[in-house]
Amino acid sequence: MRNSALRKLLFLMVFAPVLLLSPHVQAADFKMGVVDPQSVLEKSKAGKRALDGLKEYVSIRQKLLAKDEEDLRNQERQLKEQASKWSDAEKKEKETQFRTKVQDFQKRAQDFNQELQKKQKELVDEYMKKISVATQTVAEKGGVALVVDKGSEQTVKIVIYNKDTIDLTDQVVKEFDRTNK
Repeated sequence: MRNSALRKLLFLMVFAPVLLLSPHVQAADFKMGVVDPQSVLEKSKAGKRALDGLKEYVSIRQKLLAKDEEDLRNQERQLKEQASKWSDAEKKEKETQFRTKVQDFQKRAQDFNQELQKKQKELVDEYMKKISVATQTVAEKGGVALVVDKGSEQTVKIVIYNKDTIDLTDQVVKEFDRTNK
């Protein structure tokens, strides 16, 4: 219930000033559209290339981490098998060395996750600028006065309902492909 009230308040805060400050715009003349930027990114050729590049980067890093993890498991197994042959001091030293390697691995995995988040943010920021330009072009050509981010299941969903005739996503994909080869 609270979430619904917040959405209504957000909607009024965003759209009321636009409608109130534009008295010369008649209701029949006012056209509003929606765009799903996530779909533009996923459906456009340039967006697909960028996402594929990111997936390849992730895949390579994951393979390296998986190999390191397998090496650690093998070392752990060897430590357990050979532990009976060592003195207490040797065991303690080997366990300390192993723990250090595990901590190094965990640090690399954490660094990778942070690097991946940074790359994803940079990609989204870069493409949102390009998607905004393509959206503006489509809106201006179509006489659309306001375009709202439709959102998706993965993002914040602002638009609850819209007629299919005002969904500009496919047109924006075409414009995006035209300008971003």
